Amino acid sequence: MAVEEGNRRRDLALVAGVVGVVLAVLLAWLLLRGGDEPSRPAAVPPAATPTSTPTPAPPADPCARPATTGFVPRTLTVPGIARRARVLALPRDAAGVPGVPPVSDKLSFAWDRGGIEPGSAVGHVLLNTHTWPDGTAMGNKLLAGLQVGGRIVLRAGPRAACYTVTERTEVLASDGFPGWDAVDGPPEVVIVVCSGKRLGPGNWTHRTLWFASPATAT
Repeated sequence: MAVEEGNRRRDLALVAGVVGVVLAVLLAWLLLRGGDEPSRPAAVPPAATPTSTPTPAPPADPCARPATTGFVPRTLTVPGIARRARVLALPRDAAGVPGVPPVSDKLSFAWDRGGIEPGSAVGHVLLNTHTWPDGTAMGNKLLAGLQVGGRIVLRAGPRAACYTVTERTEVLASDGFPGWDAVDGPPEVVIVVCSGKRLGPGNWTHRTLWFASPATAT
């Protein structure tokens, strides 16, 4: 009986050892298999939705709501030639001739102070500017670029009056242009500059005049 009991214990120990080896092998196989599994791809964040940049609104056309009553002009614009050039309100001299800008101020305009104001329903708004022999003054720029169809915009703060050139003419200084300074009749802007040949300081053979009628928004 003792021998039989010993054999039984030996057989149980042998079985236990075999089971332990099998479990160890199975565990190792599972670990190795787990290590061979492909890694999951990293989550890709959703693409950001592009945002559009608002297009800035175009600047308001000053001619869309022109002044309906007269005002004293402060600036004058002629697209492509003058951008908000200064306008000086100057009185007439003792002989009744409209004032002109100082000789040193080659880029400003003079407006006939006390005369017809831009935005008025009748009469001529009188303006002038210098022409220089070296070609650098505002009058030279107008002579080179302002033609029939050109636009003239007079402003004072938010108020504006817009005009379209309907006539450009050159006359002898000695002849003048009858009616250029009319205070009645259809409203117009009249710009006068020296032109032709320079005979001396402030003395030119001709005058060029631009006549412009009230314009509407473009």
